[in-house]
Amino acid sequence: MARVPRNSVSRTARLATLPIGYGARQTIGLGKRVGGASAEAVTAQIQEQTAAQIFKVLGTLKGGAMKVGQSMSVFEAALPEELVGPYRTALTKLQDAAPAMPVKLVHKQLTEQLGSRWRSYLRDFDDTPVAAASIGQVHRAVWKDGRPVAVKIQYPGAGEALLSDIAQLSRVMRLTTSWVPGLELRPLLEEIRERMREELDYTLEATMQRQFAAAYADDEWYAVPNVLADTPGVIVSEWIEGIPLSRIIAEGTNEQRDLAASLYLEFLVAAPGRAGLLHADPHPGNFRLLPDGRLGVLDFGAVNRLPEGMPAAMGHLLTAAVDADADELLAGLRAEGFVRESIDVAPEAVLDYLSVFVEPLQDNAFQFNREWLRSVFNRINDPRSPNFSVGIKLNLPPAYLLIHRAWLGGIAVLCQINGVAPVREIINDYLPGSDLPPV
Repeated sequence: MARVPRNSVSRTARLATLPIGYGARQTIGLGKRVGGASAEAVTAQIQEQTAAQIFKVLGTLKGGAMKVGQSMSVFEAALPEELVGPYRTALTKLQDAAPAMPVKLVHKQLTEQLGSRWRSYLRDFDDTPVAAASIGQVHRAVWKDGRPVAVKIQYPGAGEALLSDIAQLSRVMRLTTSWVPGLELRPLLEEIRERMREELDYTLEATMQRQFAAAYADDEWYAVPNVLADTPGVIVSEWIEGIPLSRIIAEGTNEQRDLAASLYLEFLVAAPGRAGLLHADPHPGNFRLLPDGRLGVLDFGAVNRLPEGMPAAMGHLLTAAVDADADELLAGLRAEGFVRESIDVAPEAVLDYLSVFVEPLQDNAFQFNREWLRSVFNRINDPRSPNFSVGIKLNLPPAYLLIHRAWLGGIAVLCQINGVAPVREIINDYLPGSDLPPV
């Protein structure tokens, strides 16, 4: 991988190769079918080549373009199998196996960030990255005291690329959401830009990681690696060995799936009350199941600071939805800014819209799976359904942006894991304001 393309023109040109390339492959495929090749074989070949191009283009662009690819890899669980199946492997690779920086550029970054003697305290540095994602890549090394470490290095140009993509995203969102009456877009876009800038600050990320590590030190069920050194472009952390969630999603046993689902959900819900922070980047590449049964948590670039824990209003809203108290639910949504004052919507319509989201809370345990998530997306995204008109009347308050990202992404990952979790118990125990009676 060469340097990350930074300006909007070159990045847009790279993205344009996706539909152009797909069209060219379809034309060639038509010729092959005319020549006698089976439609199934030609379609499979086109899908394989398209998946490879998606991985190459988004992986090379890094920044916001690759973050979109990572989101696609999480939310593929909501799409029909015949549509997403051929692309699942390529999208999953974007979580931690994207095209990497050349070795020469890696060494240059380490010299600029850690000084010319970086090898004196990073012994046995492995030039081949173990993970490469949207903003940086990770290498394995040995710290000067003999501990194995993970060295996270930011791509040069990643900041400009990410902010360029966010600027383009803002323009697109202004055009495509102008017809959505419930959405207040300007403060939301400002919040997105500010959170993306924070993800580029490795010094801030190291501070967040230290806070998580202190909160979960010597924990029976969770492992957060300690930070040993950091600069604006490099973080050196303890190495933790485990099975990535992506592998459990692909080939895990039922026991592994249930354990991973339960620990993953509990961490997302309980961490704000314990650490004062919400991990807001829940894709599978950031979690490992360790040999001792603990869940290892990585990558703290996207973190929501919640010193008082999760808002108690969330627990109140979930309880009202489970209790089918439509008036209380709508009043709470208005108080938090999810329904703006100018929006007219019936309480019963809002309750019906949200009822599918609280299905996992109707019993003591719930198995998240792709079929359930697809049914949710189909129900709320069908323009012919009354639920669609309710959905466009809802707002996303900026204060809830990262909470929404973490919970929505977390639910999608849980559906990929396909495990059984005590959802009602976890919500009741760890979400402030929740008061769900025994089933």
